[in-house]
Parts: sequence; C-alpha cells; structure tokens
Amino acid sequence: MIAAFFGNRLIVSLLFIVNALGTLYGYYWYRTQLDDTAAIFYIFVPDSPTASLFFTIVLGCFLVKKHNRWIEALAFVTLFKYGVWAVAMNLLTWAETGYMGALAWMLVASHGAMAVQALLYAPFYRFSMRHLTVAAIWTFHNDVIDYVFGQLPRYPALDLYVPQIGYFTFWLTVLSLALAYWLGVRNASFRRPLGD
Repeated sequence: MIAAFFGNRLIVSLLFIVNALGTLYGYYWYRTQLDDTAAIFYIFVPDSPTASLFFTIVLGCFLVKKHNRWIEALAFVTLFKYGVWAVAMNLLTWAETGYMGALAWMLVASHGAMAVQALLYAPFYRFSMRHLTVAAIWTFHNDVIDYVFGQLPRYPALDLYVPQIGYFTFWLTVLSLALAYWLGVRNASFRRPLGD
C-alpha cells in the first residue's frame, strides 16, 4: 500500500517539484560559504543540496520510467546521511545555545524529510554492489574533504566540537551505506515497480 502510494506518478511528480525547489534553495543557502571556498572544493561543500539533486534526478528518471543505478545509490546514501546529519546539527545547536529560530526548524523538517524519502523509495531502487561501492567512495571522500580540509557546513555554535562531529559523521556514513546495502542490494527481492 505504501509502495503503491509513493510509486504513484502524481506523488512522484509532486516530490520532483518539491525536491527541485529545495535543491535550488539549498545551493542558495550555501552561497556565502561558497564565496569563501576554493573552486577545487565547490562540488563537496553543498552536501544536502547535492543529495537532494541526486534524488531529484532519480525522481525525474522514474517519471520517464528509467533507472540510473549510479545516481540511485548516491541518492540513497547521501539523502539519508545528510538528512540525519543536518537534523542532528540543528538540534545540537539548540542544545548549545538554547535557541532555535524558524529557519532552523524549517531545516530540521526539510532534512528529516530527506532521510525519510531515502527510506520510502528504497523499494524502487535498482542499484547493485558496484553502484554502492562508488557511492561509498564518493561519500567517504566527501568526509575527508569536510573534516581534513575544513569544508564542512558552518555551524558556529558547534566549532568546539568539530572532531566529535567528524567522528559522528564517519559512523553516520557507515550506517547510511549499511542501510543502502540492506534495503537496496541484499533485499532486492522486495523491489517494487513504479505505478502509473
């Protein structure tokens, strides 16, 4: 029933629009950090918008009844990882400062929805272990760029905790890959076709 609902063409179309708009806003949100970033790191700085871009591409492929297995693997891993990561960072900022404004709550809601979408659309993905391996390389490489070269998203209230956040992020990457393997590769027999 749930798979039929989220595989419905109208729902996929609505989510395509919502995710496309969210992706554009996400890149806009990173504009000031990108202004201070060396061009070589550009692709690795806006983590969440790139994750939602991957998922938007997946939804666009679904609408034309196609699969891009490389992008599906990247979408699952990054959508879940950065969705959970951003929720955690905003809630940690709240715990540290005692304040969370409307924008931060919007980020919690939208990034929480990213992680949920990754899980909801798992039955529709068609990626295999080789696709997931490439997604793993991309995601661990992104962690290195963020925490070795200092390109992680800016949360000034949490600056003292960057080593701990980096450790958390590493294990969040591992969890995201494990879920992608469990739901997308190992349980391939539970895959569902897209509806009309």
